[in-house]
Amino acid sequence: MENKAKTLREPARETPVRRSVDVLVVGGGPAGIMAAQAAAGEGLHVLLLENRSFLGGNLTIGLPILAFLNCKGEQVIKGLPQKFIDRLRERGAASEHKPCKNHMSLTIIDSEEAKSVALQTMADAGVEVLMYALCVDAIMDGNEIKGVIIESKAGREAIMAKVIIDCTGDADVAFRAGVECRKGDSDGGMQPPTLMFCMRGVETQKLRDAIVNHPGEYDMDVMPPEQFREGKFITVGLRGKIKQALADGLKIPVARTILITGLGDDEIWVNMSRVSGVDSTDPVSSTFGEIEARKQNKELVRYLKKYVPGFENARPEKTAPFLGIRESRVIVGKYILTSDDIVNCRRFDDAIAVAGYPVDIHHAKGADCTMEFCADSYDIPYRSLLPATVENLLVAGRCSSMSHEAMASTRVMSTCMALGEAAGRAARIALRGGMKPSGVNVAEVQKELLEKGAYLRPLAP
Repeated sequence: MENKAKTLREPARETPVRRSVDVLVVGGGPAGIMAAQAAAGEGLHVLLLENRSFLGGNLTIGLPILAFLNCKGEQVIKGLPQKFIDRLRERGAASEHKPCKNHMSLTIIDSEEAKSVALQTMADAGVEVLMYALCVDAIMDGNEIKGVIIESKAGREAIMAKVIIDCTGDADVAFRAGVECRKGDSDGGMQPPTLMFCMRGVETQKLRDAIVNHPGEYDMDVMPPEQFREGKFITVGLRGKIKQALADGLKIPVARTILITGLGDDEIWVNMSRVSGVDSTDPVSSTFGEIEARKQNKELVRYLKKYVPGFENARPEKTAPFLGIRESRVIVGKYILTSDDIVNCRRFDDAIAVAGYPVDIHHAKGADCTMEFCADSYDIPYRSLLPATVENLLVAGRCSSMSHEAMASTRVMSTCMALGEAAGRAARIALRGGMKPSGVNVAEVQKELLEKGAYLRPLAP
């Protein structure tokens, strides 16, 4: 018999407090790792909360890290993000920052080593890590957040904190704290996610030769063929090959072939599945996305083996542990970064990070994307990390205060890492001064960022 009840009333309960900490960072992805590391020190108790069984987030799904450099080849992401790459390089698990006309720069990393380095970084910084726990609610006192409610196999518990940093990517903490959040474009359309997968046994030199020697047939959108002669690379093109495959009856969800060399000579990661309409804040939608992306990936293997040189004898080796989400909730903060700020290389007095990645929008409908480039670099203001109304909360990563178009630039991992570092340092400075993050003197944050090796553009005289 159909159950017509829409809601039920749960009995009141006493919720045990698991921890009371100085700084709670929710989300152990690129932004969260940097935030927790930056917040640690000076005797502060910092806790990093993660719902998965590992740290690293999108660092672990086969993606390269884009845009440590800007279009001029200048490194604009430094500080703790660069130190993380240095630790990976010590293990032979990261490439150099290779300039790239389309993506500014490309840094290949080993996804498994990223998990290990993330955990070691937290241990070295004295950060407590709690995994297998999901943040499900915020504890509020007026407009101030005082803690969060978590759920795990241990049950429902509370974690209290003096400052909380939301690095969930989906603004989970901010949303539950009552912060105004937005999703997508003017119609609510969000950039579709991709489920990355890896192929081994690729004759990479054969692919290089095809692109370099036959650019008319193996076309790249904007990248010159010479870029593919040596070193790591990412392809964005082969539109003609996709059109040919579509004409032959294959179902290809994208207009361009996006392939990324791995650290192994025969290793290629494929960034081509595209499931429109997925909302990562809805489990039914996310489930559909995972299932549909796996179906698409099977067809993409057929496409690569038949139409792309070097893949004839390649085999799928592994699939990313979760969908790569490009867009979901973003907060409304004290300042909303816009695409105009990006393409006009805007400067801000309260800048806490610099970025140079283009406005790269994978359209909510259809198979293509558009890119709008910045001629140099742009600043991200501290105010974009601060919710407009809720206190004691910082929001770092792709869910910071950005417009739909601006977030299409700031969503890349290098920028998210820089925002995480800034949020962590601001949280510690706030506690040191006995004030809320919204009351911090940004000059102090900027001074510490520079002293610790981060990059900020000098203010004009």
